[in-house]
Amino acid sequence: MTIKDTPEEWQVTATALPFQGNKTSVRTDDVVMPDGTVVRRDYQVHPGSVAVLALDDEDRVLVLRQYRHPVRHKLWEIPAGLLDVPGENPLSAAVRELYEEAHVKAETWNVLTDVYTTPGGCDEAVRIFLARGLSAAEGERFEVAEEEADMELARVPLDELVRGVLAGELHNNCLVVGVLSVLAARAADGLDALRPAEAPWPARPFEA
Repeated sequence: MTIKDTPEEWQVTATALPFQGNKTSVRTDDVVMPDGTVVRRDYQVHPGSVAVLALDDEDRVLVLRQYRHPVRHKLWEIPAGLLDVPGENPLSAAVRELYEEAHVKAETWNVLTDVYTTPGGCDEAVRIFLARGLSAAEGERFEVAEEEADMELARVPLDELVRGVLAGELHNNCLVVGVLSVLAARAADGLDALRPAEAPWPARPFEA
């Protein structure tokens, strides 16, 4: 038995968009179940995101602390952002987010992992990149606003982040998945064996 997620689409007999927001929306679908019954499913429609686990030469991860209103917490996170344009190359988006949120560039990029954040209620797909060979970006810093205006930046040893994840002290999805994936990759074939930065991403197809 091969353990692998596979695409599948059940019949939808009706669909509606009761809420349309600035960046996301809510869709309601009437879905035919295997026994023939029809049930209603509401879910958030999301453009997709990228995140960057930026690892420096001292085995520290670049993290930021930002207020997240839905959970009423300031969370430690890794740089991340939306795919602003349909079909956008996720690597280009990741490079942009690392520059805008941390004013940092990287020499080496790999795909660390791809995840659906909350597939029971949202279609968001996130590609998490591993960025290495970090250095300061040139030019002016990106002008931040709103929640990002209060953002804190730090470089934290990877081992300390792993401890915080397992202790229940760190909760951001991309940070948790990212730091544990780095450990798993090192224990397997090593970081250089990770997928290339422009590996196909069926959840959000793009032009290389």
